[in-house]
Amino acid sequence: MKALVLENGELSLQTRPDPRAEAGEVVIAVAAAGVNAADLLQRQGVYPPPPGWPVDVPGLELAGVVEQIGEGVDASLLGRRVCAIVGGGAQATRCVVPAAHLIAVPDTVEWTEAGAMAEAVLTAHDALVGQAHLERAERVVISGAAGGVGVAAVQIAHSLGAHVIAVTRDVSHHEQLLALGADETVTVEDVARLAPIDAVLELVGAAHLERVLAVTAAHARVVVIGVGAGSKATIDLRLVMGRRLILTGSTLRARSHDEKARVVAAGTDWLAERWRRGEVTMPIAHRFDLADGPSAYAAFAQRGKFGKIVLTTDLA
Repeated sequence: MKALVLENGELSLQTRPDPRAEAGEVVIAVAAAGVNAADLLQRQGVYPPPPGWPVDVPGLELAGVVEQIGEGVDASLLGRRVCAIVGGGAQATRCVVPAAHLIAVPDTVEWTEAGAMAEAVLTAHDALVGQAHLERAERVVISGAAGGVGVAAVQIAHSLGAHVIAVTRDVSHHEQLLALGADETVTVEDVARLAPIDAVLELVGAAHLERVLAVTAAHARVVVIGVGAGSKATIDLRLVMGRRLILTGSTLRARSHDEKARVVAAGTDWLAERWRRGEVTMPIAHRFDLADGPSAYAAFAQRGKFGKIVLTTDLA
């Protein structure tokens, strides 16, 4: 197989042995794989994969066709179109995936979108539903709303009947976010004028967190899942105590097999029919061939994109 290999901070396309599925696993012939912030961090040497996953082939999500199954896996999965989250190794022409972590891809969905869906939707759904317990009519702020997880979160929160406030650096993508279900769109500078907020999905980090904590309502839930704008914040604990806030955080990559299976099951329950009916989408900012991985990473690092960066193989 071909794989995008990371060596000393540099990416190159190399030939690797084809993987084999063990018990409970499948091998997917990869058509598309999303690029995420974690991949850039791994390239910088600060976010290694969990034990058991490839240490030098990045990639946390993929889509493709099941071409091999391991012992105990339902044979009907062979030949199915699927997407999945993985601990690493997605940016290759083949990847081993636990069968419990697969999501079916509708026939109407193009591979490029499918390869960018799993990580964003599962991360956002787990944060908003599993941790923030977002409810109908609550006011939720989603920072960094123009990115993949932010775009997914806007659609999920809208489907739950929440009042969705999408926060971005500038107004470039506000119309697109409104079309996806945001009720309000504001820039970071305008956060201070927001009415009391019941829930926050913090995708930016310290710089935005300090602003949004000031406008939280009593009993608000704040879930931090991104720190691109800094990981160290100054928090007034009197505010946390006085408003009885819940401040928590999450990553998905390092969770156990069973934890991920539960996240996949919950996210799939929300996604499956909506995706099939075309009610959920993942905008694609740029698409690159797998061999052009360095350009994809460079594009991800640039500001101003809307949606995801995706790598594709000949299968797409």
